[in-house]
Amino acid sequence: MLFSRTKRDLPAVDQALPGRAAPSFTVPERHVVLGTPLAGEVPVGFEEVFFGMGCFWGAERRFWQVPGVWTTAVGYQGGTTPNPTYEETCTGMTGHTEAVRVVYDPSKVSFADLLKIFWETHDPTQGFRQGNDVGTQYRSALYYTNESQRLAAEESVAKYQRAVTAAGLGTITTEVLASPTFYYAEDYHQQYLAKVPHGYDCHANTGVAYPADD
Repeated sequence: MLFSRTKRDLPAVDQALPGRAAPSFTVPERHVVLGTPLAGEVPVGFEEVFFGMGCFWGAERRFWQVPGVWTTAVGYQGGTTPNPTYEETCTGMTGHTEAVRVVYDPSKVSFADLLKIFWETHDPTQGFRQGNDVGTQYRSALYYTNESQRLAAEESVAKYQRAVTAAGLGTITTEVLASPTFYYAEDYHQQYLAKVPHGYDCHANTGVAYPADD
């Protein structure tokens, strides 16, 4: 966001901030837009995935607008510091990226549909950066929660790399991993652009369409 740090190196484990044993704030009970629970168990038959694609304010809005998405939330993921705060994450010394939790009904929206949104609405070739936002917290990440998602995610990287290469762009740097611990962000970050409709929404993109299935 506007007051981001420019640190581009992930901290070593012994250098990361210590964090805390429990969150220092309470997660809101309900999604401001969808009215669904923000935290808790994934409903039977639904699936969960996590996306890092720069500033989580705009990224979250892109997914809560999708029919079939049951709930979304923003938080910190992929780092070392337990229960980090936003201020700590902004220092670059927690190792986390800003991430969006997406819980969806696969009978209404496919994982392939979500992948298309993910790839087309950020630039996965920028490394520790998205547009004007620079730092490790803005890195591209795709954190899967089951084997089917893993296979589809890895295939999608190769598929989109071919497309961006053909467009003369660089190497995709997206971190594709089994979902690490997701730490919810503070209340004011949740559904931020529903609360502040004209708020900051910085997202680069490649302008390259995600290829349709053969």
